[in-house]
Amino acid sequence: QVQLVESGGGLVQAGGSLRLSCAASGRTLSNYAMGWFRQAPGKGREFVATINSSGGTAYYADSVKGRFTISRDNAKKTVYLQMNSLKPEDTAVYYCAARSTGWNSKRYDEYDYWGQGTQVTVSS
Repeated sequence: QVQLVESGGGLVQAGGSLRLSCAASGRTLSNYAMGWFRQAPGKGREFVATINSSGGTAYYADSVKGRFTISRDNAKKTVYLQMNSLKPEDTAVYYCAARSTGWNSKRYDEYDYWGQGTQVTVSS
């Protein structure tokens, strides 16, 4: 069992930056691939980024490529999402998720554990 808690969300102006953190408790995080997803009001859950268990491979949604960076510190059992050049369309609740294999996935239904989410609001 893995418990995930996101933090770092908030209100920022367009062009600004935020860094989200996802702290895990329970089992070691090093066996899990991790992902970030987001959900805007009235929309479905959208893939943002994923990183494999070792941190050596990451994938991004086209909409955030070049602006967001996913990383992890397995010793601290924490995953990060650095978000730069934020746009109003990035406004959403951001969720951290853990997958019980080491391999990346862009599919939300392939993740086993989820955090409660953190709100990111980007004003124009």
